[in-house]
Amino acid sequence: MIARPSSPVPVPDAVALLAGRLLPARVQTAVADAAEAARLYAACHGPQYTEARQLLEARLRRANKILAAHNLGLVVDWRDIPGRHPRREENR
Repeated sequence: MIARPSSPVPVPDAVALLAGRLLPARVQTAVADAAEAARLYAACHGPQYTEARQLLEARLRRANKILAAHNLGLVVDWRDIPGRHPRREENR
């Protein structure tokens, strides 16, 4: 089951997969790219990963731009990423 942040009711995996297959190819690619960038960003801790985090932020912004054009509910919010430094959210 997938629990979407905007919905209090969990979505069954089969329904989520069906809905994902109905998205255009460009949006499917952006969803996968955003998910991977968010996962990698959460894994980059420490000052030695500063450049990697900047590249991942840019990658996530590009994916979010495509997702927002299709459906605002698909956008990955910075607060959804564990390890996002709270001080950096203030500068957004």
